[in-house]
Amino acid sequence: MKLGFVSAILPELSLEEVLRTASELGYSCVELMCWPVGLADRRYAGVTHIDTARLDAAEVGRIHDLLARYRVSISGLGYYPNPLSPVEKTAQAAVAQIHSVIDAAGALGVGVVNTFVGRDPRRTIESQWPDFLETWKPIIAHAGASQVRVGIENCPMSFGEDEWPGGHNLAISPAIWRRMYTDIPSLSWGLNFDPSHFVLQMMDYVSVLSEFKDRLVHVHAKDVRIDRDKLNEHGVFSYPKLWHSPKLPGMGDVHWGMFLGALADTGYDGPLVVEVEDRAFEGSLAQRIDSLRISHRYLSQFVAG
Repeated sequence: MKLGFVSAILPELSLEEVLRTASELGYSCVELMCWPVGLADRRYAGVTHIDTARLDAAEVGRIHDLLARYRVSISGLGYYPNPLSPVEKTAQAAVAQIHSVIDAAGALGVGVVNTFVGRDPRRTIESQWPDFLETWKPIIAHAGASQVRVGIENCPMSFGEDEWPGGHNLAISPAIWRRMYTDIPSLSWGLNFDPSHFVLQMMDYVSVLSEFKDRLVHVHAKDVRIDRDKLNEHGVFSYPKLWHSPKLPGMGDVHWGMFLGALADTGYDGPLVVEVEDRAFEGSLAQRIDSLRISHRYLSQFVAG
């Protein structure tokens, strides 16, 4: 496996500065954010380290030169909107940008694009399944034609009142994954798996790996801490933001040795990419760079890459 990080934590840095930081900290790869310029609707959204609308041959060459200079690779291109939003204009814009990011990945020779399936939070899964298929069949066909795999992150995107009750992402459980991959069986898509989201949902994040080993496209390294006193106060049917906190790897409830051992047993040798959403390290750029340094030091005991 190769250690990397998600570039969203460094929004004020240029692409070259991000790659230089990765190299200096000892990371082998970076997941580069590809939001449309100026579009941000939540924390960690709206970061643009590759502007796919301006990716011509000269820019592709410049990016490859930077990667070679700093000896860092791209683990994947990331863009995490809601392509099944009940707001039609929002959904259409998200789908168009996903296509653009797939095109960019093909042009750059990057084999992975990471995103969300999306969801209308106020409709049942069953009622919006036809919309899911209508939206995603063409996207996955396009990915296959571009020799790109799409990694769907398993984040529920259901943390507060604005995402309640169903969240903004359908792809949160093995039961839904089986149905997704049965109805759209192409291997041009799979999972960008993050174990912290299973901790949040009180699910086993280890045993699931063997069944879906052929769908593991990309892996995020983020931890989560469940505050049991607050959970006892509010209950699991309350907003999760009341009783959980994203943390750096090793500072939460994920058993990383067990998880990464099981991941290695599946034969996975792709990127393991740190995703920093820990508010304790958000105070300054220096603190966020420290968070990447700490995460690298911790995960290096399990992963050499």
